[in-house]
Amino acid sequence: MSNKISHHDRTRAQESSNAIERMYITMRHLFNRGFYKPMGVSGETLRESLLQLKPEIYGSIGEEKAELEGLLYVVDRLPKGIEECTFINLTSDEGYANSHFQPIIPPKRRRNCYRIDAEQMNIEITRGRSEIYDILTHLTFVFIESHKISKRVLIDETGNTTRDWKKLEKAVLSKKKLTQEEREVAISHTANILGRTFNEILIVYDQFALDTQPERLLHIVYWLGKLAIEEIINNNKRTVTFSPVLRERLGHHIHGEIWSNNIKEILYKNDLLERPIHIISANMHSVMNSLFAPNALKTFAKKKSVFELYEAISDKNNQDLRNKVTKEALQKGMIYIPDSSGTNIDVQIFDTAKIDFSTLDIEVSEDFKKAEKPVIFVMDYAFGEQAYETIDELLKPIHFNGKKTHLNVDSISIMGKAGILEGGKGDIMIPSAHIFEGTADNYPFKNELSKKDLEGHDVAVYEGTMITVLGTSLQNKEILKFFFNSTWNVIGLEMEGAHYQKAIQAASKVRRSINPNVKVRYAYYASDNPLETGSTLASGGLGTTGVKPTYLITRKILQQIFN
Repeated sequence: MSNKISHHDRTRAQESSNAIERMYITMRHLFNRGFYKPMGVSGETLRESLLQLKPEIYGSIGEEKAELEGLLYVVDRLPKGIEECTFINLTSDEGYANSHFQPIIPPKRRRNCYRIDAEQMNIEITRGRSEIYDILTHLTFVFIESHKISKRVLIDETGNTTRDWKKLEKAVLSKKKLTQEEREVAISHTANILGRTFNEILIVYDQFALDTQPERLLHIVYWLGKLAIEEIINNNKRTVTFSPVLRERLGHHIHGEIWSNNIKEILYKNDLLERPIHIISANMHSVMNSLFAPNALKTFAKKKSVFELYEAISDKNNQDLRNKVTKEALQKGMIYIPDSSGTNIDVQIFDTAKIDFSTLDIEVSEDFKKAEKPVIFVMDYAFGEQAYETIDELLKPIHFNGKKTHLNVDSISIMGKAGILEGGKGDIMIPSAHIFEGTADNYPFKNELSKKDLEGHDVAVYEGTMITVLGTSLQNKEILKFFFNSTWNVIGLEMEGAHYQKAIQAASKVRRSINPNVKVRYAYYASDNPLETGSTLASGGLGTTGVKPTYLITRKILQQIFN
């Protein structure tokens, strides 16, 4: 009997992995073709695959009722107003920044979008293929949801609609601010339209609201439904296009090359290009705070434990504390390079020769103090395949004044967020290899960080293989269970590991443009456990849970650099 069950489970996992592969091939095909209609014949494979997958993040996508948490997750990553647009145009960086168009930046994804007119939204793609996959998957979800709405409100082929819909329309189009009573009436009609309870809508209502648009949920539901009705009644289908320039540029590392050349030029001007260098891919605060907070916030730090200090700095109400630390860092030689290349990856450069080690609360060996002082180079997180593009360009030798200079890279450390399969939010994962999803491609490496380096601080630590997935929004329980229970021994999933490792391996082992024995460190902290319902990314952010693991990892990386 047990044989049958495992066979059945496995086929569901196989179907899912097949669906993911189909989605990728289809997205690449549509991109090469230049345009497609998500709800037309061309979008059919994407819709069917997504409905077959039923990813965790999109909750009840396969059911008749609307999915609210998934919708919230997606609208935070798409530009405000996209629900009103029939034409969505993915472009390269084509100069809109120098026009009268105001950039619209989604709250949870740094990308520039421009509303061209009432019907068209342009989304700028500067972070490579992963970004296109991300957007198309989200749009497919949104359009499937929009057709659920139209199905519930259309009465006949001529376009007559239910009373609920007419009432929602009236509330949304009313120019005046809604009273509490009017809002609740509108919510009651919306609940009917979405197949949800009044209470369910009430719970998420404020999470959708913006200061400029308190009734945003009503607005989104109305416009999604309205455009779906137009598609059905007038065959006026929404269209996604890819600009010719985007199609020509993609995959050529254009933004990564500009980014990397700019950085090397700044290193050269500051006489740091030939010094030993430690590259860290992390966020823009933990290294700076670990190096400068104890001194910048002396009196404040006396009353607190080190992790309480970091929590206080991370609290969004304590801008003044953050300003003090940044000011101290800039005075002690930090160079901050805000991104101007379109990669959306900011950089901080720390010259350790200018750091007073007596103020640090991280141990520093005597040998380090005597040796040539290295440069610590911190880059913000890359997105998916962009990790390969940026590291690949960064590790290439550079020509200045007719002289070829190889970067003297001592170590490369990657700290990131990842989904965990055993354990929960805030736990730490130490990978021993990355596997690329959908293939058997695997990248084993010697990780300088080990489980025992991070144990003993009340944070659970797991060691094992990690899967680099094509997109977080495509994982479902069956695939994750298969990873977890298979001999691959998978502890978590993220989007960049294999891409980073591919670039590091190429530069150190094949091209020999950096030291073949470069030290490599990878550590991730868990943003969610997608196997436990309610612990997916759509269940909200980490809050202060993320502070401790972030700083534990950061401090351990710095400690290894200083020793």
